[in-house]
Amino acid sequence: MMSLMNMNVFPRIALRPEVQEYLHSVYTNKQLLTELGQEEAERMFEFLLSCLSHPPSLTCLRASTHMYSLQDIQYRLEQHLIQQQLSSCYGDSVTAPILHHPLLPDVLLLPVSGPRDVSVLNSEVVVDAQCGSAVLRGAHVFAPGVLSASKCMKAGDAVSVFSDVEGKCTRGAKEFQGKKVFLGNGVCAMDRAEIFCAEGPIRGLAIRMVEALYQSPSFDGVLPSELFLQNLPSVVVGHVLGPRPGERILDMCAAPGGKTTHIAALMGNQGVVVALEKIKSKVEKISQNAQTLQLDCIKAYCYNSIHAVSSDLTQESDTDGPPFQEESFDRILLDAPCSGLGQRPNMAINWSLKEVCSYPPLQRKLFTTAVRLLKKGGVLVYSTCTVTLAENEEQVAWALKTFPCLTLEPQEPHLGSEGMIGAALSRDQRHLLQRFRPELAWGDVSSGDPSENLLLKASTDTIGFFIAKFIKR
Repeated sequence: MMSLMNMNVFPRIALRPEVQEYLHSVYTNKQLLTELGQEEAERMFEFLLSCLSHPPSLTCLRASTHMYSLQDIQYRLEQHLIQQQLSSCYGDSVTAPILHHPLLPDVLLLPVSGPRDVSVLNSEVVVDAQCGSAVLRGAHVFAPGVLSASKCMKAGDAVSVFSDVEGKCTRGAKEFQGKKVFLGNGVCAMDRAEIFCAEGPIRGLAIRMVEALYQSPSFDGVLPSELFLQNLPSVVVGHVLGPRPGERILDMCAAPGGKTTHIAALMGNQGVVVALEKIKSKVEKISQNAQTLQLDCIKAYCYNSIHAVSSDLTQESDTDGPPFQEESFDRILLDAPCSGLGQRPNMAINWSLKEVCSYPPLQRKLFTTAVRLLKKGGVLVYSTCTVTLAENEEQVAWALKTFPCLTLEPQEPHLGSEGMIGAALSRDQRHLLQRFRPELAWGDVSSGDPSENLLLKASTDTIGFFIAKFIKR
C-alpha cells in the first residue's frame, strides 16, 4: 500500500471551501462520530482529500474473455510490454508484473509505482486537468490537452509537465504562474508552433512521458479488441448485475460504453443490450467500443432515459428504438449522472456546492423510470462514482420508501465496504450495499498471503464508488 508519508508528497485535492465543508459534514455526521469518534472521523476525511488526488495503486484492465482466454490475453500483453520496454529510449522502463484478481475472472491488474522522486527541468509545459489526470495513470500528452509551452519549445526538447489545477491557464500562453501540479518529465514530439497551429486545434502525440511521477504503462491503442481500461468498481458493477444469455437488458446512462460492453460480454453476446445516452457524440463512442470489442448485441440510441417509458399502450416492439413499454427489461443498470467526487486522480474540483447538490433530483427521475421499465422479478443496479450520502445511501432509503415493490439484494462479488452510516438505513440494509472507500487504503497490508494482500489492495485503493442492487417483487 501507499504509505501515508508518500501520500503527503503530492498535494491533496483542491475543492471550493463550501464543497469541502459539505463533504466534511458527510464524513463527520453525528452517527459516524458516535461510532468512530471525532479524531478518527477527521483523520478519514483528511485522508480522503489526499488520496483523491493520487491514482489507484493498481491499473485495472478488463479482458475480452468472451473471445479469448485470460491466459492468451495476458501472454499478448506481456509481449507488448516487453516491446514497449525495448523501444523505450528515455527514462525508466515499465516492467510491472501482470496480476490476476482472485475473484474477478476477466480482470488483469498492473501495479503502479509512485509518487517517485523526479527532478523538475527548466523548460515546462502546462496541460489541462483532464490531460493531467490521464498522465498520472500512464498516458502520454496529446496536443488538445496542452495549454502552455515556452516560446522556443521544439520537437526533441526535454520538458517538465504540469497540470493547471484551477483552470486558469490560457491556451497558447508562453508561461503560467498560477497554481499547478508537477506530473513528471517528457520529450516533445511536436514544436510549439505545431501544437498551437493557427488553422485550428491539432491532434496527435505532443509529449512522450519518459519520467512520470507515477510509473505505469501507456495503454493507448494496446490490444484494443482484447483489453478495456476500466476502474475496478466499474467492472464489479457488471458482475453484480449478473446478466445472462438471451436476456433483454437496459443501460440507462451508457456512455462511453465500458459497462455496456461488459454486460454484453458477460452475456456471451447473446441477447439484447439497449444503451441509452442523450448526447449524440457519446452514442457514437458506445457504438465504436461495441464494434471494437466485437459485440453486436448492443443497440445504442440517442435518447434521454428520463422519457424512456412509452405512453402508447399499443406499442408492440422497440424496432424504432425508445420509448419502451413498462416492464420490458429483465435487468437494468442505472449508472447515474453524479457529482463524481470519487474519481481519481483528480487534483481539483471547481464545481460549486449548487452544482454538487443538483444531481439527486435527476437521479430520482431516472430511478423512477427504471422501476417502471423493469419486469417483475427483474434486477435493478444503481451505481455512482461519488462519495456523498445524498447521492448514495440516502437515495437507497428514498427508493425503498417510494417503491414498496423493491427489495435490497446481496451483491456478488462484494469487494467494497458496507454502506456508510448517516442515512435512514438499518445495519442489515447497509450491509447489503457496496461502497468503495479509497480513504481506507492506508497503512501497510502484509498478511503473508500474496493473494489476500492483492485482494485487499485492489478492493480498497480504487476510485470512490457506490453500488446498490434491487429486485422488483
